Formats: sequence, structure tokens, C-alpha cells
Amino acid sequence: MTSLTEQTDEKHIVLERDDEIAIIRLNRPDRLNAFTYQMGKELIAVFDETDADDTIRAVVITGTGRAFCAGADLGGGATTFELEQEEPGAVPRDMGGQVTLRIFASLKPVVMAINGPSAGVGVTMTLPADVRVASEDARFGFVFAQRGLVPEAASSWFLPKLVGLPTALQWTMGAKMVPVAEAHDRGLVQQVVPKDEVLKTAIAVAREMTSGTAPVSVALTRQLLWRMAGAPSPWVAHEADSKAIYYRGTMADVAEGVTSFLEKRPATFTDRVSTDLPQIF
Repeated sequence: MTSLTEQTDEKHIVLERDDEIAIIRLNRPDRLNAFTYQMGKELIAVFDETDADDTIRAVVITGTGRAFCAGADLGGGATTFELEQEEPGAVPRDMGGQVTLRIFASLKPVVMAINGPSAGVGVTMTLPADVRVASEDARFGFVFAQRGLVPEAASSWFLPKLVGLPTALQWTMGAKMVPVAEAHDRGLVQQVVPKDEVLKTAIAVAREMTSGTAPVSVALTRQLLWRMAGAPSPWVAHEADSKAIYYRGTMADVAEGVTSFLEKRPATFTDRVSTDLPQIF
């Protein structure tokens, strides 16, 4: 049995492609895709890969089997959440949080294809995605307080922004298992579809966000909206988007975008995320 901190030679995620869409599958179906330290490391590494690959326009994450992710693998027993200090006196960072911050920093749109129940880190890892598509049998367990824990993975920042503070407090303090209908009603989930249509729908949503758009502009837009969600004032946002407009205005994509519009033809954008992304932040 694999605990949160143990390593094995078997991969805990699988990377697939559907043309320009990368599909990441959590791949421990015999354990309902329970989260491990190894899975976290693999997720961080694969986002490094998708960011660096200019042929990938968006990322979709789903689970293998009947669940999305059952939360942390509790095979380690009572010591599962005793995190090891990397430096003496330093508070160790939880791996779920390292994953969510890496997804937050993604330069490509991220869509969650939630194909079944998810709990704990199985929920919080979905929060920095841009869209969540869920199956009709999905449900979301904010069960931390029932385990003597607290919400992790920076969910105290993400969750209230998605569903509002009162709902976030109700779900987390009450350790609630949220039905998919309520999750949709409160804004956690954007679409609910039959189970066999979850991945197909998520891929279609990813394509809607990337088709006919400039990759560098999409990357900057994603970062502007997410980062400015926590900005203290619109003046901070104005400074950031002014930088983005300034730098993009001098680049080839804007000339192509304007010219293609005037010539009534599809644009061919040539600026690349891997080499041409302006440093706004």
C-alpha cells in the first residue's frame, strides 16, 4: 500500500494527447486515484512539460476509473500527514499546495474533467483550474475537519473566490460532502454532463478557449485574471495590464491580429509561449 510519502517505480499519472490538447490522467484506479507524494511530483513535472511544449494549447486533467481522486492515500496510517522538514526549523509545504500553485502558474488553460467523486486534495487540486466539468455522479468532499485537519493546498485563497466566503465556510467547517447539483449551483462546477461525456466535453471547452487565439495572449490573460483576483486595488491591475498591452503592442502577433481582421482572414500567430512571453509580474 502506497502512502503519501512513499515512492514506487510505477507511474501515478499518464500523459496523453488529443492533437493540441494534453490530457493528464490520475492513474491509480485500484485506489480511486488517491493522491501520493509521487503523484504530486509527477503532476508538477508534467506541467513543466506542457508549458515548454508550444504544440500544446491547453491541459485537461481527469481520473482513470470510476473516481476522480479520493483524496490523500491514507495507507500510511496515523502518521500519513506528518510531513518531513526539508530544513531545520522550516515549516514544510504540503505537496497538494505545491501542485495547486504549479497549476495556478500554468501558461496554458486548464480544464478539470471530474469523472466521479473527489475528496480532500482531490477537490482542492481542481480549484486553480479555469473550468471544471463534472459527471452526474460526482460529489465533492471537503472532509478535512473530520480527519482532524484543515483545508490545504491554498484552498483558503482559491475556494472563497470561486464560491464566496459563506459557502466556503459552510462546506469546510462542516466537512461537507457536496452533491454535484449544489456544486454547480454555487459556482464550483461550470458544467454537469453524463459520465461518458465528461472528458469529451472538457476537451471541447479547452478548444473553445484556445481556437483562433494567440498563445502568448492566452497565457498572459490567464495570469492577469488569476493574479489580479487578489490585487488590493484596480490601480495594481491597471499597472499589470498596461505592461501587458505595452509589450504585446510591439510584437508580431498584434500586427498579425489587426492585419488579418482588416483583410478578413484567419490570423496566423507566430509568437511562442516558450520563447516570447513578456515578463509582466
